[in-house]
Amino acid sequence: MNGQYEIDTIGGISLINYPLASSTWDDNEITAMKQVIDSGNFTMGVKVSEFEMAFAEHVGSRYCVMVNSGSSANLLATACLFYRSANRLLQGDEVIVPAVSWSTTYYPLYQYGLNIKFVDIDLRTLNYDLNALGRAVTDKTRVIVAVNLLGNPNEFSKIVKIINGKNIVLLEDNCESMGAVYNGKQTGTFGEMGTFSTFFSHHISTMEGGMIVTDNEELYHILLSLRAHGWTRNLPAKNHVTGNKSENNFEESWRFVLPGYNVRPTELNGAIGLEQIKKLPNFIKVRRENALIFQETFGNNQNFSIQRETGDSSWFGFALIIKSGSPLQRNPVVDVLLQNGIECRPIVGGNFVKNPVIKWFKYEIFETLDNSERIDKFGFFVGNHHFNLSNQIKKLHKILQLFGG
Repeated sequence: MNGQYEIDTIGGISLINYPLASSTWDDNEITAMKQVIDSGNFTMGVKVSEFEMAFAEHVGSRYCVMVNSGSSANLLATACLFYRSANRLLQGDEVIVPAVSWSTTYYPLYQYGLNIKFVDIDLRTLNYDLNALGRAVTDKTRVIVAVNLLGNPNEFSKIVKIINGKNIVLLEDNCESMGAVYNGKQTGTFGEMGTFSTFFSHHISTMEGGMIVTDNEELYHILLSLRAHGWTRNLPAKNHVTGNKSENNFEESWRFVLPGYNVRPTELNGAIGLEQIKKLPNFIKVRRENALIFQETFGNNQNFSIQRETGDSSWFGFALIIKSGSPLQRNPVVDVLLQNGIECRPIVGGNFVKNPVIKWFKYEIFETLDNSERIDKFGFFVGNHHFNLSNQIKKLHKILQLFGG
């Protein structure tokens, strides 16, 4: 089969010329790291604090807490709701999630003893099937987790109507959608808390890293304690966790009040973040320009459907789903793309309930997950980047045309 396709090789080894992810760093990040190294202070400090303030200002939130990953951000956001002063979550409460997301959207919910209800996605937006979500909500529902998939915002105007007047907390897993906008508002800021990731493959990279944003001061203070051992050291003198801190710094610095973690970032992560956030607007601009090329190229393809943009997507990547009725199968397509140096992968985690880990969850499947199953078997995505992808998208199209697309 290889003889039918153009393959770029050196010494018989296929070259990756359209990768899933690429570095967004230049000399500015290296210089920032060297300055931290020269300072000798690597633990969480002033650079992390400065980046938190810069990020909060950028997205339009009052508060931001940086942690060591987007997964840890989801963990703290879940935990936080168990320790606030009023309307706390309890083990056994119901939380609704989309059936397509990354594993660590779900794990904190299991780890805190919540009952997880999986709801199907919309095959066009790849976010919630909003009709199914509306039917899934009951008097038992305490939390809805909205996952903005592959950079695409949920239709929050409809989600707000679904939860209006109900005792339901909206959380946002925005780890794939930094920079996305819905009705003039940044995603990650619609819920009580929103989580972000700065892993290598995401919109900006601090090596490893994540953030939680919120406008709620009490939740902010709880997050500060949970991030570092559950102690009071990082809390302001007057706070929503303990009221007032003791003036005895020797004792107060080792006072533990919440069952927390150590998920702190380093000063290196904060210093890099300060450089990356300056570049984010242009990164998003170029990603959207690439998306226009992708949409024009594949918008009317006879074999593949693409993700329908809601609001202003930040286009984490470009999804392709083999249409119902097409004779194509995914594996041969993926094989040829990889042979031609085009990296691709399943759409996030596909239908998550297929995974053996689900046996540990207390969960239910609401109605059916037909669309989630469809993308699990027939969907994949290719990367988007902060540089022009005209040639890469052209090559992708040329190869897929060989399948009749």
